[in-house]
Amino acid sequence: MGEALINFYENSRIIAGFLFFFYILAGVCAVRELMNSRTAQGSIAWLLSLAILPFPMALIYLAFGWKLFDDYAALQTFSGRQNRANRLKELGIADEIASEKWPVLTHVSQMPFLGGNEAKIFTDPNETFNTLFKSISEAKIFVLVQFYIIRDDNLGNRLADCLIERAKAGVIIRVIYDDIGSSRLSKKYIKRLRDAGVQITAFNQRHKFLRLYGPMRINYRNHRKIVVIDGCEAWVGGFNIGDEYMGKSPIFGEWRDTQVQVRGPAALSCALVFREDWEWATGEKILLNPLEHNKQRGDEAVLVMPTGPADSLEDCAIAFTEMIGRARKKLWIVSPYFVPGIDIQTALYAAAMRGVDIRILLPEKADHILVWLASYAHADKMNNHGVPIYRYQKGFLHQKIILVDDEIAGIGTVNFDNRSFSINFEVTLWFTDKNFISNVEEMLVKDFSNAKITTKDDLKNRPLWFKVFSQLARLLSPML
Repeated sequence: MGEALINFYENSRIIAGFLFFFYILAGVCAVRELMNSRTAQGSIAWLLSLAILPFPMALIYLAFGWKLFDDYAALQTFSGRQNRANRLKELGIADEIASEKWPVLTHVSQMPFLGGNEAKIFTDPNETFNTLFKSISEAKIFVLVQFYIIRDDNLGNRLADCLIERAKAGVIIRVIYDDIGSSRLSKKYIKRLRDAGVQITAFNQRHKFLRLYGPMRINYRNHRKIVVIDGCEAWVGGFNIGDEYMGKSPIFGEWRDTQVQVRGPAALSCALVFREDWEWATGEKILLNPLEHNKQRGDEAVLVMPTGPADSLEDCAIAFTEMIGRARKKLWIVSPYFVPGIDIQTALYAAAMRGVDIRILLPEKADHILVWLASYAHADKMNNHGVPIYRYQKGFLHQKIILVDDEIAGIGTVNFDNRSFSINFEVTLWFTDKNFISNVEEMLVKDFSNAKITTKDDLKNRPLWFKVFSQLARLLSPML
């Protein structure tokens, strides 16, 4: 009996110490949340959760709530963002008309629209990657490569072969991949590139606290897909590097995505975005010496808009809310995920009440089940309030596009969810050229022809279990 009491006492001390530690940790997290709150609702939810269940909520907060990008924000300041607008005007490549027409976008981007560009849309994966790899093979000074996902498969090795060939030719090659998106990228793949002279790094490589979690640090990701060649040509869009993006996945089948090739001054803006990410990832400050970076390649105005968790405001959500609010005739949105916050929902409802031709195109197939279920809950609610929802039937839809009034189009990496609007590092290219916008509209008309509109009967016929699980998934919207 005495031995049992001793064991109980010792175990009680361990349990008490365990609880005490997590109460202290929860208190630290609560103070952090209180001092860095962006929304009262979100903070109240965190504070109550931390008070009631310090374990495991303190650990969950560290993964999902504690933003650690203050030094990235400082990096943005010291990288000269505030002087870019004046410098670009001095170079004679700023498009002041477009910048004045869309002031919110230029404020968020901290860069003006740049004129003198030539832009082309790519949708076929074979044409996309064949053209991209050909452009890389012609690089003379540097190639900057950044993808959320890079896989060690056929497409990944095609990219590696192309980069290695250029590195051996004396071209500077820098590659950034995301720690979470590319968590399965083999060490052998990375070593092969490094041995050939390619500089390659994970986004959080240098930041020990972020990497302490390893794959558990799942919340803050660099979701950008950017390739810049000699500062004169840039590629941005939804494609990553993996065989599934070539339509070779037995689960997803044909892959519907969009990438944009931009030649001209806007490519330099993409290079500046990459430069900030590279300095964050490695600590190395790189000097960009592009070939004829201010040479006019066309007559299109393009704005490069980087956004992320280091922004002082919810810049991405502000920009897209503004675009929805500016719509008067047409508002077409395409996204693989649809988990909008209350601000985006409100803006969409208001647009519907104005009589705007709203169309939201989403995938029929699921790749992330929780996000897919939550998307259904949000989309069905939109549908019930007069916002038409279309489901793409021809393979998996992954492109991210917004078209407003035949006046402006956005193509990039931003999904219509809280993750892209508030948590991930993203990039969007905005276009105002009439011919380019016409091409976007023509492309989307074809996509809608391969989609099925959601009807009231569809909503009524959904199984009860599906409705319950989709509503449960919707409760996780802030983290999806």
